[in-house]
Amino acid sequence: MKPGKMPMGGGFNMNALMKQAQKMQQDMAKKQDELNDREFTASAGGGAVTATIKSKALISLVISPEVIDPEDAEMLSDLVMAAVNEAMKQSDETYSNEISKLTGGMPGLM
Repeated sequence: MKPGKMPMGGGFNMNALMKQAQKMQQDMAKKQDELNDREFTASAGGGAVTATIKSKALISLVISPEVIDPEDAEMLSDLVMAAVNEAMKQSDETYSNEISKLTGGMPGLM
């Protein structure tokens, strides 16, 4: 009996399964690289604050001058957090959806 084959014509080919697993691993690594290079942008306050993230890092923060009120720093802080959190949420959801497409939704692969 050849290695990787089940007796009696069971049809199970371990070599084919290993090749399929390696391809899936390569596809996932490629997708991770693509997603790490992708930017996610979100706004808060009707566009008063815009945050852009890439690879889980804040790379741009744009604040409209009209929302800078020294008497209300808390509101500006809330807008910044809302924009950054929304961009992170978009990134996380996109990552989960793209990896799930590759794994067929199998838990524990990433």
